[in-house]
Parts: sequence; C-alpha cells; structure tokens
Amino acid sequence: MKPLKYFVFLLYVFLVAHTNAQNPVFVTEGKIEYERRVNLHAQLKEYASEVWIELDKKSTPQFKTSYFDLTFAPGKTLYKPGRDNPENNKLWQQPAEDNVIFNDIEAEKTISQKRVFEQTFLIQDSMRNIKWKITDETRTIAGFPCRRANAIIMDSIYVVAFYTDEIITPGGPESFSGLPGMILGISLPHQHVTWFATKVEVSTPQPAELMAPTKGKKTNYIALKETLTDRMKEWGKYGRWYMQSIML
Repeated sequence: MKPLKYFVFLLYVFLVAHTNAQNPVFVTEGKIEYERRVNLHAQLKEYASEVWIELDKKSTPQFKTSYFDLTFAPGKTLYKPGRDNPENNKLWQQPAEDNVIFNDIEAEKTISQKRVFEQTFLIQDSMRNIKWKITDETRTIAGFPCRRANAIIMDSIYVVAFYTDEIITPGGPESFSGLPGMILGISLPHQHVTWFATKVEVSTPQPAELMAPTKGKKTNYIALKETLTDRMKEWGKYGRWYMQSIML
C-alpha cells in the first residue's frame, strides 16, 4: 500500500473508531440467554440434615446449570425457560425452574406463571420495587460493559446485580429490574444461585414472543405467600428457602 493511501486508510479507521466511541449503539430489543447456576452442595449443607448431606453429596454433582431466555422490547420483557441441559435429567427438580414472567415496565405490572409442587399459579401484581445502591465496580458480561448494584429484597436476601446501560430496556432475569439498563448478571450469595447472560441477540421480537402467560390459579404475591407459609410452616429452614425461591 502506498504511503498516502495508507495514511488515508489509517485516518478513516481512526475517524470510524472515534465516531463509534462518541456515539455508542444502544439496544432496545432482542433476546438474552441466561445461565442459571445452583451450587447444590452448598444448598444441601445449608438446608438439609447431616445424614442427607453425606448421602446426596456422593450422588449429586456440585452444580446444576439451566438456561432461560429473556425476550425484550421497549417497555416489555418476557422471561421463560430456554434450551435444555441433558445433564439435569439426573437431578431433582428445584423451585423456579419453570417460571414464566412477563413485565409491563411502563405500567409497572407483572404477570408470572409459577409451579409449586403439582399446582400452577398465575400471579398478577405490581412489579417489585427494589432499592438499588449503584457502585463503582465494573465488569464485562456477554460483551457488554456492566456496573454493579447491590440490594436487599424480601427483608433478608442480599442481591448483587450487574447491569449495562447499552441495553436501554430496564429489565432482568426473574423479577429483577429497576436499574438504568438491562441486568445481565445476578448473584444471590447466601442462596447459592446465580444468573449470568451468555449471549445477547439483537433482533425485533414477534408479538407472540412477548405474550403474557395465562395458565394457572389467579393470585397475587401476598396471597401466594400466605398459602406457602401455611403449607410449609412445619418445614423449618428448608421451607423458608423453598418459599423464598418461589417468591423471587
């Protein structure tokens, strides 16, 4: 390449890079895959008896991994189970593995379909109001720069979230939202479970991909909590953990 052409080429690359840095692309719609990872051994140690701990540790892998998809568009998100992980066929079913959660962000309303043992509930309520504290810590998730935020929900559950303001829609996995951008990572350290985005697909969802769930016994979160409390009042620590997992 001749010197003048090479110089022009370098100038062009510099201008394009400078323009992109000054005018980043902001995403408003698409699909996110989340990997949900549960530390089964830590949960056994926390909530099971010593006998069950030793028996189950011998036959149970340390982690259980499952996948969920979040479809999003301006003002709406739909979270639901994603691709199968064949390894999970060997493991017991956990709460919240079949959750389908639709959020109407503009109206601040949520419709959630959750299975509790053999019964399915359709929960219609307001979106959870989480008081986040944004920090200076950053990390990159699925190619997006993210900032950390912390919160306490349900009186005692400590939440660590990582969100990106390059995805404008303020949603996230499960019922987590309320930050100035999309939540790509969630950690509940004391519950031994995480959700982290593995990939982000920028696309325009079809209307059918953002349909709220319709099946189940209609209720709200207060009534559901009362039902679960009554059913699990003799279950001790395991009952409290199960109820918290459903109420997320």
